[in-house]
Amino acid sequence: MRVALVAGEASGDLLGAGLIQAIRASIPGATFEGVAGPAMVDAGCERIENAQVLAVMGLIEPLARIPKLLRLRRSLVRRWTEDPPDVFVGIDAPDFNLGLETRLKSVGVRTVHYVCPSVWAWRQGRVTKIAGAVDKVLCLLPFERSFLMEHEIDAEFVGHPMADNLPEGPDVDVARQAQGLSAKQVVAVLPGSRMSEVSRLAPVFVKAAAMIEAGYPDVEFIAPMVSSEIRQTVQVCLDRSHIRRFTLVDGDAESAISAADVVMLASGTAALQAALLGKPMVVAYRLAGLTYTILQAFKLVKVPYVSLPNLLTEEPLVPEFIQSEATAENLSQAVIDLLEHPERCVAIRAAFDSLRSDLARDADVCAAAAVIETACR
Repeated sequence: MRVALVAGEASGDLLGAGLIQAIRASIPGATFEGVAGPAMVDAGCERIENAQVLAVMGLIEPLARIPKLLRLRRSLVRRWTEDPPDVFVGIDAPDFNLGLETRLKSVGVRTVHYVCPSVWAWRQGRVTKIAGAVDKVLCLLPFERSFLMEHEIDAEFVGHPMADNLPEGPDVDVARQAQGLSAKQVVAVLPGSRMSEVSRLAPVFVKAAAMIEAGYPDVEFIAPMVSSEIRQTVQVCLDRSHIRRFTLVDGDAESAISAADVVMLASGTAALQAALLGKPMVVAYRLAGLTYTILQAFKLVKVPYVSLPNLLTEEPLVPEFIQSEATAENLSQAVIDLLEHPERCVAIRAAFDSLRSDLARDADVCAAAAVIETACR
């Protein structure tokens, strides 16, 4: 079996690598080619182009990259139209992959999209494009399958690889020793992975930490930084404060979260990571003012919560503070409430354990089975 793939960014590369290994376990002679990152190449994928080319963020840079991305998509269409693979798998990167999938499906190539675009949350009109582009969507979250099936799109819930890979019940003492933490209570602080969100939230998070420390002098803070640029931004905020015990570490969010009693973070994948590690949390998010106004005015957001744990549990367990509500006062009080009520934290951990059971389905193996089935139709 010959499989073509296009992955976007590092997360897609890891998904692709796991998929390749699982398919090869079932079909040892399978071959793989496409837009791949280092993990996919190590797994045995022939690289046509580096996945990093699709890792485009911001407002201006994507515009500058459009001609190159369009040329790449045309070349891939030509390559796989002239010599069709048994199946094409687009991994995330919907703005690039859905157009490619549409073209390939129109000439008879079986197409699978791995990671459901967030059409259930906003821009729901995109569901029509998905219907015309793919033979199957592989969903990481259970409600995504239900949403797509309502729109007559073949979808399969394969589970979330993060639930498969994160340790169950991490050892807090070991994590604290690894990070050199000795305080009685620890709060992990994750202000985001992109400069746009960090620039809005880091000052608020640092101020909230100072307010927590004022009432809890024995508390210690740890913040994993995803880049030197973000580390510098947070350090500037710290230099303006009087916090005594606030440690910045390079990467290793898993260890920092594992060491914490409570996590204060920006809405995003880190919230699911914290939940799967069994940690009570407080979530904040701020958008650019104009963007938020447009979203509100046109009612473009269709979900009641911004954090994945609240969308996945029977009742919301994560305090969320959005836009003007994302203040140091609100965040510090919410964190203090959790620190002062350990019985509530125990109940939250139990709910998150159940969530982990729901999402841990051996995603690589399930995804591989779905891709093989689609290719053999």
